[in-house]
Formats: sequence, structure tokens, C-alpha cells
Amino acid sequence: MNQPRNIGLTIIGIALLSSCQFEKSGATGWNFNDSKNGGFEKAPFEEQENGPGLILIEGGQFTMGRVTDDLTHEWDNIPRTVTVSSFYMDEVEVTNFYWLEYLYWLDRVYSADFPEVCKKALPDTLVWRSKLAFMEPKVEYYLRHPAYRDYPVVGVNWLQANDYCAWRTDRVNEVILIREGLFEHYPNQINEDHFTTDSYLASQYESGKKVDGVQDFNPNKDTRNIKMEDGILLPRYRLPTEAEWEYAAFGLVGNTVDERVVERRVYPWNGHWVRFDSRKKGGAFYGDFRGNFMRGRGDYMGVAGSLNDNGDITTPVFSYWPNDYGLYNMAGNVSEWVMDVYRPLSPEDKDDFNPLRGNVFKTKVLNSDGGIKDKYDKVIYDIPGIKLFLEEFQKKMAGRATEEEGKLIDDLVTKITQAEELKNTRKGDPANQNVQDMVDMIKGQDLEICPKLLAGISDYQTDQPGEVQSRDVTIEENIDRRTYQQADNINYKDGDIESSIYFTDPEKQDPMYANAGETFSTYMTLINDHARVYKGASWADRIYWASPSTRRYLNERQSTPTIGFRCSMTRVGSPVGLGDEKRRSKLNK
Repeated sequence: MNQPRNIGLTIIGIALLSSCQFEKSGATGWNFNDSKNGGFEKAPFEEQENGPGLILIEGGQFTMGRVTDDLTHEWDNIPRTVTVSSFYMDEVEVTNFYWLEYLYWLDRVYSADFPEVCKKALPDTLVWRSKLAFMEPKVEYYLRHPAYRDYPVVGVNWLQANDYCAWRTDRVNEVILIREGLFEHYPNQINEDHFTTDSYLASQYESGKKVDGVQDFNPNKDTRNIKMEDGILLPRYRLPTEAEWEYAAFGLVGNTVDERVVERRVYPWNGHWVRFDSRKKGGAFYGDFRGNFMRGRGDYMGVAGSLNDNGDITTPVFSYWPNDYGLYNMAGNVSEWVMDVYRPLSPEDKDDFNPLRGNVFKTKVLNSDGGIKDKYDKVIYDIPGIKLFLEEFQKKMAGRATEEEGKLIDDLVTKITQAEELKNTRKGDPANQNVQDMVDMIKGQDLEICPKLLAGISDYQTDQPGEVQSRDVTIEENIDRRTYQQADNINYKDGDIESSIYFTDPEKQDPMYANAGETFSTYMTLINDHARVYKGASWADRIYWASPSTRRYLNERQSTPTIGFRCSMTRVGSPVGLGDEKRRSKLNK
């Protein structure tokens, strides 16, 4: 009993002694955290905090791509060795209840003045409808009935999934600051006056502060906001890249001996079969399916009394055994959105370290003093997208619209064309005001098509009130940069002139996947810069798609009853961190 007490007293004595001294810089010899010499700070930091719902996926190299016959003959997943950095991934898919929490927050903050923001976030429950099936109960109950609260959310498109990731980042970092005693729960946030991580770091959000900040060792200041250098705020939640998702789904950490992968997996488990095959590992589940997918034509769940996957459609997210990383439903239940833009030849084109196609580099908008410009206080719209929508709406309504409806549609097309001209001449504010005028025009008339027009325009938002203003980087500010020049690199090495079928005709030298001059139908259906990859099998897919190596694509604005998503987060610092006891014990010796 005395020995532990003596050790404890020794530790306390050392701590008290060290508190009277300053740690010195190994480069200059100056003290850290000493206001007498300017107060350059070194924050205590040991390890990245694990965000809610996340599991650490230790990175490494693996063979990405096809492991079975290419049944679709797409030749779009050629095997290739790549390396993925360590990252975090959600243990389960985002559920209906998580999404309802998101909708509730948006309604509380935006519904009074910006109801279009709430409208944009609504999942499309009508994706359940089928012309030759009775699916109305799913339309009415799946999202909101408590019986489905732990089921994966569906009817969410790629853009909505990204918006959720950004919102989740802000809510998690806000509750961290509340936990640290810097903020209090402030439920009166409204419109642009709400917490976002970027606005807080830019000193553009003060509401809800419990204290002025933390002590600032700068002798000319008393307190300051938390900075990224403090290591308290978490990196952004985001969609996983295609490589990350495939790597995590295979879970090769479970069948690797040192650096030798003992079996090239086809599915997220060992073997070429889809049922539990061992009474020892699986126990009472022997013979049951390992995931929720379609066994054969017309067989979605099996025979009464012995359902093979216990699910007619989706199932609760904690169903079935997880893979060797602890991730649930990486094969079956729902397919999942990933970050990448789809191209058939991505395996050949992308880098072999953290591969991704889809980079559009952005930077903060600055004011004339060089500081970050004030955050948005209005909704910002995707003007080219709205123009495509209105032109298609006008085409569909031809011959069916009343005189008043036809005039309204014509006026809207005229206004959006003017807005596009303003945007092309870098007059963003007047262009966006044109769209707001269009919204007011629609609200000012009581016509049957008005709700449809408002709903359609609401889907084409790019930024909401409260977000810090950002823009694409420009070529002129990257004159001396070797790694990149322009912002949009989606078509890099892929949309060149040589890839066009008209490469010999100077008048028709359009890239193969160009978006210029596209119609609404090509915008929504063909492979272009808006086609996004989704991975894995769903409840309505055959077992072939349960292999993580398979890949499919869909327009980023479309959704289905079979696609959901889960979030990821970048791992900063060491790939293994404090958990690598074996390596650390060697270093200590």
C-alpha cells in the first residue's frame, strides 16, 4: 500500500516542479507559453480524439479492384496496388433517426426565413414507389415511423450526404467546446447566427459563449478563441473516398500475418460463400446469411419460419456480424455513396497514394483588408443547374400550362438567363439576387405549379446562411505552383482532346466527358463531372455486388431506395498513434 502512494507523491512533486519552469524551443532556446518573450504557445497534445460513432481504420497498401469475373464487362475496376492513409469511418450507416435529428435542427434554425434550406435536406421518400408494386407503406412510414428509426436512411443524394457531413462536423465541434467550458447550450441560434467550425475559427460567431476564451500568452491580449493549433477541434466529417471504402470493407487486417495476406478476400469475410460456415465462430448463426442481399430472383428474405437474412428491405444497422475492423453491413443492407467522380479508367489514372478523382480546390474569400469576408447571410444558388431545371420544366409543361403558368415560366427562364450572364462576368451578387427575385415572383402568385417550381429551385443551393464564403482558386494566383494550376481537376488526364471521338476535327474538339452545352437528360444520366461512385451491395442486389471491388455510378442529384451512406474522418498524425504498444515498447527499450 505504501509503494503506490510514494510513487504518486513523486509524480505530484515532479508535476509541481515542472510547472515552475518553461519548455524551451529546440530551435531557438526561447521559452514556450511565456508572455515575457512574446507568448508563442505550445498546446498539450497527445492523440486525436475519437469522434462520435467512428472507428479507427489503420491504413496500408492493398490491391484495389476486381477479384471476380467482370460480369458487367465494364472493365472499370482493373486491379492495382495502392496505399491508403489511416482514417476513421462510421461503425454503421447513417440512420433515419440521425437524419431526423438533422432535419429538426435545420427546421429550428432556418424554417422561419429560409424554408428552402429545410426543403433541400428532405430525403426523397418517393424513391420507394414502383409502377408495378405496392410500396406506399414505405413511402409513408419508412423515414419517420419509430419502427424504422435504426434503419439506414435512403432517398438521400450525394449532395445531401455531403451537407449532412458538414453539419455533423459543426455539431460535434460545438459540443466539444461546450464540454471544455467555453460555450453553453444555446438553442436560440437562427439563420446565419449559428455555430459552424469555420465561422468560429474566423471569429465570426460569438453567440452562446460562456467565457471570452482561453488564456492568451500574447502580452497584448487577455483571451483568444480556440485555434486549430490547440488540437481540440476535430477534422471534418466527410464521405470516404472510393479507395478508403473498399479498403475498410475488405478488412484485410483480420487475415494478415505480419506483411503476408493469407487469403485474397472476395467479400468482407474469408471464403467464397455467403453463409456462416462454422459452429465455433458464429454459434447459433450457423448457416445464416452474413448480410442483407437478394438470394435469387424474387427471393428477398427467405421462407417464413427460417428467413435467410431476416429483412425484406433494409434491416437495423447493427444487424449481422461486423467485419474485422468492426464495421457493420459493409456487404448488403444499402449501397453507399463515396466521394469520387466516376470514370471507367480511374484505376489507371489516379495516384497510387490516397487515390481520388474529384478534386475542386477552394479557398476563403477575403475582404479588402486581407481578412476573411463576412459569412453568408442569404442562400447561394447553383445558377447553371437552375437553368437546366427550368428549361426541362418548360419543355415538360409545353401544351399543358395555362396562360398565366406559361408566362411565369417564360419570365423565370429569362431571369435565370440574365443571372447566368451576370455570373459569367463575375458579378456573383447581382446574379444571386436575380434568383432571389425569381423565388419572390413564384411566391407572389397562386398557381398550381408554384410549389413544384419552388421545390425544384430549392434543390439547387450551394451555400446556406452562416457558412463562411469560399471560392474556387484561380489560375493567376497559382502562377508559380507546380502541383496544380486550376481549381477543377475532375477532368485531369481524362477529359483531354485526345479522348474525344472528334479529336481530328478542330471544330468539334470537345472532351469526352465535357459538361458544356449539355441538356438536362445528359446532365442527369450520362457519365460526366456529376456522376458519383457508389459501392457495395444493397438489400435488392445479388451477391455479386457484395464484393467491395465492384463499382457503380449515379448522378449526384439522384437517389434510390437502395443507396445510403456513412461518414469518415481524416486521421491526423501517426497512422497508429498511442495504440501501437508493440512498437512503443521497442522504442522504450
